[in-house]
Amino acid sequence: MLNVLDLLIAFVIAILTAFLTTYPVKKFATLVGAVDFPNHRKIHIKVTPRLGGIAIFLGTIAGLLYLQPVHPHLPEIAAGAVVIVLTGAIDDRFTIQPVVKLTGQLIAASFLISSGLIIERLTLPFFGTVELGFISVLITVLWVVGVTNAINLIDGLDGLATGVSTIALISICMMAFIDMQVVAAYFCIALIGSNLGFLYHNFYPAKIYMGDTGSNFLGYMIAVVSMLGLFKNIALFSFIIPIIVLAVPIFDTLFAVIRRAYNKESIMMADNKHVHYQLLQAGYSHRKTVLIIYAFSILFGTMAILFSFASMTTAFLITILVLLLIHLFAEMAGIVMGGKRPMLDFIRRILKKNRDKS
Repeated sequence: MLNVLDLLIAFVIAILTAFLTTYPVKKFATLVGAVDFPNHRKIHIKVTPRLGGIAIFLGTIAGLLYLQPVHPHLPEIAAGAVVIVLTGAIDDRFTIQPVVKLTGQLIAASFLISSGLIIERLTLPFFGTVELGFISVLITVLWVVGVTNAINLIDGLDGLATGVSTIALISICMMAFIDMQVVAAYFCIALIGSNLGFLYHNFYPAKIYMGDTGSNFLGYMIAVVSMLGLFKNIALFSFIIPIIVLAVPIFDTLFAVIRRAYNKESIMMADNKHVHYQLLQAGYSHRKTVLIIYAFSILFGTMAILFSFASMTTAFLITILVLLLIHLFAEMAGIVMGGKRPMLDFIRRILKKNRDKS
């Protein structure tokens, strides 16, 4: 049973812990040299401390210590989180090779698999519940590693990954409430609170970055929470729900992989061609770019909530709407149709006509 007062107290504890611990984390990051230097690929102009993910991690722990969730897979989830945070922290300080980061992510995923926390089945129309059998382990690894890297790749502007992951977690939390997925709701509340506490320091202009410590931890935890909650949903196309929730980072990651493969580049090589950079190049300000991506994340989160309780016909219509939103988002970033924006121009004309009439 979900006690609203307990959830509120845990939420406040997580916010305050993350907010307050960010100050010493910022000093510690500067002291040990875990800082982000400006370069040709980045847009910030001054040296900025990293390791902010430690504050998010501590805030989450504080919130969960109050709620004290009980789950058979909790020790392995915690062990995976520690591995992820340590791997991210080492990268924030020493900039390790991508293959080493991937190894840390695989170790974290292996803890989950060893505990039995895997994506065992998908629900499909006409077929019902389909057992994945021996490929369930592979699907689980791909999901955990994929979502972890999706959040990591979108962490390119002040407050972007923090806000996008918070919006995704709010969407998941609402579905967990409705389905009475208690442990998933507990995790969401603690993560949302710690994210918001950190966002005060991280929103533009950022005083500290979450670094790989934070983006990897958030990606890992979102993957875990969706496995505890969303993949347990028995609605038609239930496996699509977490994909819709994370449409923005997943779309950006897929585009990055396709772009790098097409250009015969390493898919692990960092660049400045991500969606947020494209929006900046399209003429949007730093703050407006972040807010645009927030807005699309809210739209996708809302679509996911509606999708989870929709009939097959409604689910089909929502899927079409999601695809149109993705196309509109890609148009705004100028990464489709040779930079042309017919859908965006059409919407602008309609809005202009309405303004003229009023």
